[in-house]
This record gives sequence, C-alpha cells and structure tokens, in this order.
Amino acid sequence: MRLSRTFSSYVGRQFLFSFLAFTIGLLAIIMLFETLELFRRLSARGEGAGFSTIVSMALLKLPTIAEKIVPFSALLGAMFAFWRLNRYHEFVVARAAGVSIWQFLAPPVAIAILIGLFKIAIFNPFSSAMLLKYEILEARYIRGKSSLAALANQGLWFRQSTGNGHYILHARSIATRDVRLDKVIVFLMQDGDRFIARIDARTATLEDGFWRLNGAVVTEPNKAPTRFDVRRLPTDLTSGNINDSFAPPETISFWALPGFIKVLENAGFSGVRHMLHWHTHLALPLMLAAVVILAATFSLRPIRRGGAAVLLVSGIGTGFLLYFLSDVVYALGVSSKLPVVMAAWSPALVTAFLGISVLLHMEDG
Repeated sequence: MRLSRTFSSYVGRQFLFSFLAFTIGLLAIIMLFETLELFRRLSARGEGAGFSTIVSMALLKLPTIAEKIVPFSALLGAMFAFWRLNRYHEFVVARAAGVSIWQFLAPPVAIAILIGLFKIAIFNPFSSAMLLKYEILEARYIRGKSSLAALANQGLWFRQSTGNGHYILHARSIATRDVRLDKVIVFLMQDGDRFIARIDARTATLEDGFWRLNGAVVTEPNKAPTRFDVRRLPTDLTSGNINDSFAPPETISFWALPGFIKVLENAGFSGVRHMLHWHTHLALPLMLAAVVILAATFSLRPIRRGGAAVLLVSGIGTGFLLYFLSDVVYALGVSSKLPVVMAAWSPALVTAFLGISVLLHMEDG
C-alpha cells in the first residue's frame, strides 16, 4: 500500500515537534548549568565581569551545545513520537491498512536527514562564529591567555603580550618536531600599538619560556640595523600547546574547514583533528536517520506485550552508550589510532546497521 501524503505529513510533524520540544528543553537545562559554571569560574579568578557578560557568554556557546545534542534530541524525540503513535493505536491502524514499517518510518527519516543537512550547511557557520566570540571572551576573562596564534596562506602569526606592550611574530613555516620557525619577522610594540623595532631572523627555536632567534637583525627607527647571533623573546607558548593555540575545529565553518586544513598541513601541522571534525559533520545526516530507526525498535513494539517503560529506558540507555562509544572512537581518530574516515563514519554506520537489523527481525509483512 502506498502511504498517503496526509498521513506522511502527520507522522513527520509528530517527530519534528517532539524533536524541537526535546531540543529546547535540553538547551534550557544546559543553559542554566552553563551560566552557573561561568559564574563559578569567574568568581574563582576574581574577575569583574558583570551578569550581562556571563549571560552573553552562555548564549554564545548555546548554538555549539545545540549541535552536540542534536543526535540525542533526535533519539528522544523519535522515541516519544513513536510511543505516542503506538500508545493511541495509530501505528496499529496503519499496519492493519497495509502500511509497512519502512513506509511508516520514511517521513521521520527524511526529516532527520533534512535536519542534518540544515545543521551542517546553514546552522554550523552561525554556530562557529558564535563559538569564536565565546572563545575570545573566555580567553580574556577566564583563561587569562596572553598569546594568540593564527594561520594564513602567507604563513604563521603569533601575538604575545609583554610587560609593557606586545610583539607580533611572523614565520613562513614551522618544523613541528623541534618547533623551529623559518624566515622570521618580529614587530615589537610598546604602549599599545606604538612601533619601536623590527627583528629579522633566519630561524626561531622555541625554548623553555622564550623564542631563540638565530641570526637576528634588529632595526629601530632612525638607527642603523644591529646584528645579533642570538636574540631572545619571552613567550608563554610551549611545544605542546602551539597546535592547540590555533583555531579549534569547532570555531571554523564547515565550508571553510577544507581550506584551513590545507593551510594547516602546508605549514607543517597535522590536520587530523580538523579533518575528523569535517567528516563527522558529513556523517551527521546518516547518524540522525540511524537514531530514528533505532528509536523505532524500542517504541513501536505492540503495547499488549507490556514492558513499554523498560523498553523506553533501554532506548535511552542505548543512546547514552552510543554517545560514549562515539566519543571513544573520536578520541582514537584524533590520536591517529584509527583512520579518519573510519572514526567519523563508523558510529553512524553501526547505529544504522543495528537499527535496521532489529527492524528486519520485527517486520512481519
């Protein structure tokens, strides 16, 4: 039997409204705890940020949190919608009319895929921009970070605060093994943005608490250039946190990630973390479709068999287990223990195969 457009729209709306309701509810709870946590962190540092700043930071981080909870909201929304349709025997009537379970699931699965596409194509660029603003405020008020790093097609840029000003360091490339920069230019600033000197060096090597500039030439206004075999510049960067100082993948739009990965690798850094994040975005529509199918295995069993509450709790527990295993696989991918494609796509594929296998066992017509 062909599923009517009216019934398809009805089933799809039930899932969509449940998904939105659970998303809003979870975000409200998380927003409350996130605000309290920001209050705690700021009070521990003794910063004078006002209430409006704290609320602004929580709101800026909210879109990123929404991205993270989308799979779980889809699972809960699908389970509730299917349970409701089953509870009022609408699913039973549809089956009696000759509608297969695959036809019944087609509208929610299609909507789940559309949600995933909307999230990666439209919502993610907005979320990334908001998170970047949050990171700037967090660095200012909570972490007290004084060094910044950036990548561009022209090379690497570092900004480091000093006692009475700051300096901006540019390098063409980096050797990550011994943290050596090549073709270095440093602009020394004082009293805000007042230029006081320029340093050109063949290489710069990161030592404990300073950059060691080799073959440095210092040029000051109205003075002859001065040559130094070695010149030191203070820094709070370490070999372990230089890569982390660049923009994290969550702050980069889905559309901009491939270009950033190319620049990152051309500069000598590993792009595994950013590539894994990009593939995880690509796998999201499949993951959302998979969790909808998985939700059906726990919510569309006949009510007469009883144990509905147990099945629903089991479904929620399975969702938490999949979320935990996805994080484990993601960590293995970041550490290069698993190939990037496998680490990004295997959670969605395993969830889909699991749900389809159970439904094939349940389906009797």
